[in-house]
Amino acid sequence: MTLGRIREYDVLVLTSLIWFLGKFVRYAFPPLFEPLQASYGVSNAAVGAAFSGFMAVYALLQFPSGAIADRVGAVRVIALGAVVAGVGSLALLFDTPFAVLAGAMLVIGAGTGAHKTVAIRLLSRVYPVRTGRALGAHDTVGALGGVAAPAAVTLFVAAPPALAGFLSRLPGADWRGLFVVTGVIALALAGAFALRVPGRLPADADRGPEREGSEPGASDYLALFEDRRLAAFVIVTIAFSFAYNGAVAFLPLYLSQAAGLSTATANLLYSALFAVTFVQLVSGDLSDRFGRFPVMVAALALAAAALVGVVALARGETGAGPIVLGALVVAFGLGSHGFRPVRGVYLIEALPERLAGGGLGVVRTLLMGAGALAPATVGAIADASGFRPAFGLLAGALALAAVAAAGLWATE
Repeated sequence: MTLGRIREYDVLVLTSLIWFLGKFVRYAFPPLFEPLQASYGVSNAAVGAAFSGFMAVYALLQFPSGAIADRVGAVRVIALGAVVAGVGSLALLFDTPFAVLAGAMLVIGAGTGAHKTVAIRLLSRVYPVRTGRALGAHDTVGALGGVAAPAAVTLFVAAPPALAGFLSRLPGADWRGLFVVTGVIALALAGAFALRVPGRLPADADRGPEREGSEPGASDYLALFEDRRLAAFVIVTIAFSFAYNGAVAFLPLYLSQAAGLSTATANLLYSALFAVTFVQLVSGDLSDRFGRFPVMVAALALAAAALVGVVALARGETGAGPIVLGALVVAFGLGSHGFRPVRGVYLIEALPERLAGGGLGVVRTLLMGAGALAPATVGAIADASGFRPAFGLLAGALALAAVAAAGLWATE
């Protein structure tokens, strides 16, 4: 690959690395639920509510980040978000009460929440001919954070003697060191992004073209949902987001408690869920060639069928073993990851140019808001009735998304 070819994709690389770190820090928390419960003496509902708070702040940042980026520039918003997430991660260095931990999670959620909406719009402007491929690559790199996070948590929680001896000399040793490293890298990436990217952008890529007339208001964004097909697609994304975020928040605990797997095996399968993220490169490219809905319907149907299988076959000692459950987790990951970049491209194409940044932010606020409710809901149901009914609810929501998307495809 020539130097010019590398330079052509440096915006994509830096944007994707920041997203990798954002997904890494998000998915480092679910494998820590069990250690956190033991350390702080809290319930499934408590850790689920803390993670829901993280996701709620993340969701609430989707609209303002897109709208602000249209005014002050995408580079500033993405870089500032990385700084905020880095500071929040560094705050976890110290041993504090559970409420302070939850507060730091809110700060990290705010920092990571400033990225995705703005990044989708930025990359679609920088790579207009290869938008599907660019977003697929961006989401693939980000999802690799979910692959790395469980392994990193295992390394820091059950560290080998040499590393454990080093960590013991740090304030707030064990898993807290993981977030210290994450925070330092986040600040470094923010600086590199702010210095490198502005000089690599085409004209109007940072803020977009100048608008004629007044700035759009709330009524303009609400009017988007008068389009019934767009409104129906938003329902699809909301159902998917609820199911996906609920599943990934509690999958390690579900596999260990409901399916009877060891904690190490459960974390390994959790990593496998994200290891198949490379399917996004394929699904994004296929959607550029053959259309958005065929790819989205196939992906959602696969994810729904796999999650139904996980619920049906996870029965402790009398249920399926790690190989069958691992295959189902991989299938769930293939479908879920395959859907997401195509969803982003479809929304960019469906929204009018003058409302694209804020409009995408509104939609992502709704879908991530639903995703934020999922961990608290799953935790509460798990405490009351067990994990299998909670995951049954998630499987039903995912099946609803697949059926609704098929209906949109059939009437396209």
